[in-house]
Amino acid sequence: MASKLETLKANLEAAFGGRLSSITESVGELTIVVKASEYLDVAKQLRDDASLKFEQLIDLCGVDYQTYGDGAYEGPRFAAVLHLLSVSKNWRVRLRVFAPDDDLPIVPSVVDVWNSANWYEREAFDLYGIVFEGHPDLRRILTDYGFIGHPFRKDFPISGHVEMRYDPEEKRVVYQPVTIEPREITPRVIREDHYGGLKH
Repeated sequence: MASKLETLKANLEAAFGGRLSSITESVGELTIVVKASEYLDVAKQLRDDASLKFEQLIDLCGVDYQTYGDGAYEGPRFAAVLHLLSVSKNWRVRLRVFAPDDDLPIVPSVVDVWNSANWYEREAFDLYGIVFEGHPDLRRILTDYGFIGHPFRKDFPISGHVEMRYDPEEKRVVYQPVTIEPREITPRVIREDHYGGLKH
């Protein structure tokens, strides 16, 4: 008798045939990868196909693969990764779609397929700069309206570009270049020459 995972894999292969770029199994879960051009159709079929029935989107996040594998990775930089749940079938699948253009990453929005994707897509846009085409209200959700850049990108500077503070003289919030002073980050116990009564 086939396991639930084997049944799901067979159902996915039967439903999509060669439309899946890959299907892999790891730690008891399946991950399917689709092209951006197939993404919306595959998402609708994952929800509506009676042999799959993924009624619920649990999570959607952005990923930046720029430094993946210590630089050994070659391929598209940005991806949206979805975690889907079928309540009626009691199984899960991970769906990954890569944006074809690294300079302007665009993938279709799945808000019309699973409305829970709304804020998740806004978060991926805000933090990674992934544009979800067709999203009804794609704007920043976690960073400030005047924020420049996308802070979860691997090339975003750790200290950021600008900082904001309240200026009591101007009586308003102002933006200015970051003024973080370098500081000692070695733990004090290592810096002290006579720590614990020992001389080095």
